[in-house]
Amino acid sequence: MKQSFFAALLDREFRPTALRVAAIVGTLLFALNHGSALLKGKMTRDRWISGVLTYLVPYSVNIHGQYANRRHHP
Repeated sequence: MKQSFFAALLDREFRPTALRVAAIVGTLLFALNHGSALLKGKMTRDRWISGVLTYLVPYSVNIHGQYANRRHHP
């Protein structure tokens, strides 16, 4: 049975690479998008939610790439 994408989000084989990508890309994007507000102490609830998504998006995109590659090259 093929693994679903949602199950792949927590796959132990995919996770290390996705976490590294999320840490690097997410931090860069967080600094660009929220760095000024963070340094000025103006982070609102909405900015923090956006900040979390800043890390989740590259994680999910990386998992999707690994998942798609596995499906096409078993």
